[in-house]
Amino acid sequence: MARVTPNLLLDPLTDPARKETRLFAELRRHGSLVVAFSGGADSAYLAWAAHRALGRRALAVTALSESYPRFDREQAETFVRRFGIPHEFLRTAEFSNPRYVANRPDRCYHCKNELFEQLDKLAAERKFAAIAYGVNADDVSDFRPGHQAAHEHRVLAPLLEVGLRKVEIRALSERAGLPTWDRPASACLASRIPYGTAVTKENLSKVEQGEAALRELGFRQCRVRYHNELVRIEIAREELPRALSLEMAHRMTEIFKQLGFAYVTLDLEGYRSGSLNEVIGEAAKRSDRERF
Repeated sequence: MARVTPNLLLDPLTDPARKETRLFAELRRHGSLVVAFSGGADSAYLAWAAHRALGRRALAVTALSESYPRFDREQAETFVRRFGIPHEFLRTAEFSNPRYVANRPDRCYHCKNELFEQLDKLAAERKFAAIAYGVNADDVSDFRPGHQAAHEHRVLAPLLEVGLRKVEIRALSERAGLPTWDRPASACLASRIPYGTAVTKENLSKVEQGEAALRELGFRQCRVRYHNELVRIEIAREELPRALSLEMAHRMTEIFKQLGFAYVTLDLEGYRSGSLNEVIGEAAKRSDRERF
């Protein structure tokens, strides 16, 4: 990943710095807050900002289920310990919902609806004023049914409210000394399963083990896309040359055949976020954006 422009980080009069000032003011206005915290760059920055603004009156909460990678959990735990952020894990039960398991294009809605229902209960019991999540100003351009669930549950979107974009969040995170500033994009394991293929604990486990193996090979930004007997491996374009060697092809083939795949493929377009959304009609994407 290319580093952000130094001027964006160092000049206190830049637009991102003003947005951050507005963000702190907005967070303080709520008095207390539960932050949905996955450990990625956006939610980590939001959890840090809420802690700065509200102290112990801000609680970061991470949902645990089979779709949440163990690697992400470890990263999240390390982050909150380092910055002294109040934090809890919360077990969610999206797998008990057949509409989630069926994995239609609205799968993310059912997952987020379960999460926000659980967070609603927690906030009410602990008397927190509101719930917030880390959607940013760039996210609304993609197909993300989870935004609809957030809207229905009246979940706050502070980063979006002040207009912070991904590059700005990374810049401000680096300035604040957050190790997540350049963390590769992450998502739940279910996002690796094509729509129409049921989400199971077994296929998620294969995906998780495969991505862990790719990280052990030294790849930083990668995805394991599950297509039943076939696995489609996405590697960041800047890392693709190393992935294209015959030696690496042999090692990947060995790893993924041991996981039970009959065919092992490398996507020549490289990693791109939400590549499985490419098969969704433009009308469905537009409808999702309009609802949000």
